Amino acid sequence: MSPAVALCLVATVAGALLHGTGRARPAGVCSRGWDRIASVPDASAPDGERRVWIHHPAGTDRADLPVLYLLHGYPGDPEATLNDQVGALDAAMCRTGVPFVVAAPDGRAGTWDTEWGDDASGRFALESFLTGPVIQQTEGNHRRSARLRAIAGFSMGGYGAAVLALRHPDLYSQVASFGGYFHADDPDGVFGADSPAHAPDRLVSDVTSRQLRFFLVEGADEDTPLTVGSIHGEADRFAAILTRHSVNVTVVHPPGGHGPDGWYPAVSDCVAFLNAGWRRGQ
Repeated sequence: MSPAVALCLVATVAGALLHGTGRARPAGVCSRGWDRIASVPDASAPDGERRVWIHHPAGTDRADLPVLYLLHGYPGDPEATLNDQVGALDAAMCRTGVPFVVAAPDGRAGTWDTEWGDDASGRFALESFLTGPVIQQTEGNHRRSARLRAIAGFSMGGYGAAVLALRHPDLYSQVASFGGYFHADDPDGVFGADSPAHAPDRLVSDVTSRQLRFFLVEGADEDTPLTVGSIHGEADRFAAILTRHSVNVTVVHPPGGHGPDGWYPAVSDCVAFLNAGWRRGQ
């Protein structure tokens, strides 16, 4: 997914998340929020640092603010995802009175399609980064419960959101996948011989998945090829697996393909889905 697409999508999703509820406005929510960039040393990352771009609502951070972890696709640019969007985010917070934190980590490693994983050959370790330093740097001393964390993504990020939530059900409670796929496609051999352990469709179980809620978006005209097969039909196939294990799942098929035309129409429904889960967690 191109940086421009990612930029537009995060603005739409974040704004809708705030607009989709009528709760009373907390004091100070109409003030400008604040931003920071956290990083850890990582030779595989751009400039030798693995960064996460974080936007906070106005005021001090606290443990009852939901956090949306947002994963870009391939290729993608997490800084562009949040840059120039602070005004839109804060305007939406002011309009609806619902503050939340957005964290956009960097999943790039040269030209490799990272699949948001830990590379079997040691080229990068993105799963470890996302489930460790990203959460610590974003939440600090105000660590959230899993019920107040959502993880979402687009394309490769949609795959990453699903597999990370299933591999770490203690960390997240909600997943939104836009144009994702649910087997280990892995065009650059990130997982080596261990692909089954990174295949969402093989990780679903009554035990590990019972607390998770999934929102799956696949454009009606989706035809993006994968290493094996296509993204076409992936959402329904995966939803059937989730349903067999009594996992809460919603699937939508807006008109369009692999990009904004196939994803934008589903944002409002996704907002309602995530907000319902966050309300339960507070």
